[in-house]
Amino acid sequence: MHSQFVTHLESALDGTRFPPGAVYTMHKDRPLWTRYDLAAVRAAVSPAEIARRPPTLWRYRELLPLPAEVEPVTLGEGFTPLLPAPRLAKQLGLRHLFIKDESQLPGGSFKSRGMSVAVSMAKHAGLRRLAAPTAGNAGGALAMYAARAGLEAFVFMPEDTPIVNQMEAFLHGARVYLVNGLINDCGKLVRAGIDPMGWFDVSTLKEPYRLEGKKTMGLELAEQFGWELPEVILYPTGGGTGLIGMWKAFAELRELGWLRSDRLPRLISCQSEGCAPIVRAHQQQHRFAEPFANAQTIASGLRVPVAVGDFLMLDAIAASGGSAVAGRESAIVPWMRRVAATEGISLCPESAICFDVLDQLVQTGQITADERVVVFNTGAAQKYIECVPLDLPRLDRHRPLDELWATLQQSAAAPAP
Repeated sequence: MHSQFVTHLESALDGTRFPPGAVYTMHKDRPLWTRYDLAAVRAAVSPAEIARRPPTLWRYRELLPLPAEVEPVTLGEGFTPLLPAPRLAKQLGLRHLFIKDESQLPGGSFKSRGMSVAVSMAKHAGLRRLAAPTAGNAGGALAMYAARAGLEAFVFMPEDTPIVNQMEAFLHGARVYLVNGLINDCGKLVRAGIDPMGWFDVSTLKEPYRLEGKKTMGLELAEQFGWELPEVILYPTGGGTGLIGMWKAFAELRELGWLRSDRLPRLISCQSEGCAPIVRAHQQQHRFAEPFANAQTIASGLRVPVAVGDFLMLDAIAASGGSAVAGRESAIVPWMRRVAATEGISLCPESAICFDVLDQLVQTGQITADERVVVFNTGAAQKYIECVPLDLPRLDRHRPLDELWATLQQSAAAPAP
């Protein structure tokens, strides 16, 4: 049922242990960690051996819960590029800025990682029907991997979820429902349907294995930096699984002895001012976050007013010496265009918030010029067509060409919008 290296599952809240091999959800309504025999992992595999494996997240098989003899449900996800951003770095006053581009994953978002592992484990456990609430990308990813596995998927999303996300889940055969509410309202429907509908809830952190898929972002980052880690990571946080998963990955790597330095990055949780429960809790030095009333942001993945893993995010931020900072809603589209136009990288609105936060932290001296900074781009701009209203100039093909060129030269001389 589980990898030979999994020793047990453990409550993230109170440390209660559970034997591997069963189907688990949560303990006292809080998440579970998957724990490994890291000494056995160290004896079984080395970083050099991992480097020779195919470039997917499954190269870290010993640190994932699926048994080695079981074929994963995969679409080739993982090992996304770590792209230097030198022109943007110079503009911001930095020397070492990188973008980890998760938009190049199947489905165009980081959600592929968690769903590949979660659906692999669900199929291995004999589950046949899966359900999840989604702010957008997770629903599409669940639909894709359920289709790949031959499983049923039910997806519940707010009715104003970006149309590309709606289409993606529909095209991949999921039963998709629009709900007049936010993601937490969708989550209530999923929970209520567990018994009457017989589905398994694969919501963020309500099963243990999406987290294990997400932690591979941290494993990849370490490998791509030559088994070192950058000084600062900025990550957009809604449900927060990526941030939590990476911190778990760094702890496992340090215990394995694979890191060339014990210094771990400062984690910066980035949220929109329109939905910032983690920022508020961090500022108030609370371990748990209060629900954020009237949550509104065009960065749909950040519109998560209450997260089951709130305390895990806040614990990781505190342990790393990091922070939680809100970016301006009005800066989202300008940063999407600025990053894309400067570095050629398609940036989702959630990650645009990270750049507004990065600019703030550089200006206040909380991030210094010599530090290596990684911003995670968790999705592709193309999935958020509603976010970028266009009013492009039109040309009359019957107009005399000399007039046309004069117009274009005048336009080209003006500052870019």
